Order: sequence, then C-alpha cells, then structure tokens
Amino acid sequence: MLSGIIFINRNGLRWRDAPAIYGPHKKLYNRWKRWSDKGVFARMMAGLAAEHREEKTVMIDATYLKAHRTATSFGVKKGGVDA
Repeated sequence: MLSGIIFINRNGLRWRDAPAIYGPHKKLYNRWKRWSDKGVFARMMAGLAAEHREEKTVMIDATYLKAHRTATSFGVKKGGVDA
C-alpha cells in the first residue's frame, strides 16, 4: 500500500490514475489520509532527516495551475494587437 502512495506522490498523479496493481484508488487515498492525520509521513521524514543529521526541514511546493487556453488572449482586442 505504501508503494502505491509513493508512486502517486512521485509522479504527481490523481488517485484515480493509480495503476490497478496498487488496488482501488479510494483505498489508497483513505490510507494516505489516515496516515497523514496520524503524522506517519512527518515521522518518516524526521527519521530520514535524522539519519543524515539534517537539523532543518526543507519543503518543496509542486503546485501548478492550469490556465484556460484563451487566458493569453485576454489583453488582445479583436482585430489587432492591443497597444
């Protein structure tokens, strides 16, 4: 089950896109949510950091936003380029 959660997080996929080998997507999500609420992942990261004598936490935000295909044309008037 952990390997499925790691696969989803590593590849930035939706839970629904998990390969069938990891089981039902709802079960994967529920496990991730329960472990997250219990602090399992925070303890894992703290343990990994302790092995390498890291004294600080580094966070990487991989959030991205999709823009609508017409978003780039909002500043352009019909019939020509906006000046």
